[in-house]
Amino acid sequence: MILIADGGSTKSNWCQLDNTGNRVYFNTEGYNPDFMGTAAIAASLDKNLPDTLPRQEVSKVYYYGAGVHNAEKAERVAAAMREIFPNANVFVAEDLLAAAHALLGDKPGFAAILGTGTNSCLYDGEKITYNVDSLGYFLGDEGSGSFIGKRLLRDYLRGLLPDGLQEIFQEEFKFTRDEILDRLYNQPLPNRFLASFAKFTYDHNNISYCREIVLQGFETFFANIVQHYPNYQDYTFNCVGSVGYNFRDALTQVARSHNMEVGKIIRSPIDDLVSYHEAKLK
Repeated sequence: MILIADGGSTKSNWCQLDNTGNRVYFNTEGYNPDFMGTAAIAASLDKNLPDTLPRQEVSKVYYYGAGVHNAEKAERVAAAMREIFPNANVFVAEDLLAAAHALLGDKPGFAAILGTGTNSCLYDGEKITYNVDSLGYFLGDEGSGSFIGKRLLRDYLRGLLPDGLQEIFQEEFKFTRDEILDRLYNQPLPNRFLASFAKFTYDHNNISYCREIVLQGFETFFANIVQHYPNYQDYTFNCVGSVGYNFRDALTQVARSHNMEVGKIIRSPIDDLVSYHEAKLK
């Protein structure tokens, strides 16, 4: 039995694959090693894995996760996996490689993630060959849920939301200024908190302000990141992630305005990622 997982900063999508090809899907929280240590990851896995999962029978774990930037971060996650699945060989890689596997398979091309955070790469059919650093939610992550949420919160706190949105936002979330700042500066996982507000712009997409900040987020993503890839217009734009998927019409509009045709846009890579590994196993 093997486990395959795509882990974002907010949520991890898992598939349990047995020797006959049967698939069982489940979710846990996301395990970003930028924000969680090995002990915290192991404790969460122990609590949130399905009771029906026979942990001793798992022989391989393929975990692709947000925040797995280097060997030290990968080991932080892998150590937790080995603790929970003692008989398994554990492979941990960045979520960007999962996106490339799911979107492109064995073919070279451009792949991106637009979810809680942002990432992107050029891929040669086996490995990532070029990456413009997204720099995380403090400095970058343009076009992501946290980027859109940050813009929305900033305008709300300054009283700049138009078209009655100030009152709608207050009624829906009921956060005070101090509560918002406490969540951002004193509580864990502020990137998830920021990204949680992106849904507000989706729910109120009929209001021009909400459409505009999404378009501006994607424009900034292209200007600061995509355009810095060599010959980027020679590739199709392929993307995974809830933000890219939910706002795919706006994303397509922006991509085409930069002379980049759109290929595959999917919410989650897990199905295509499992198919990729099934093909490799066969």
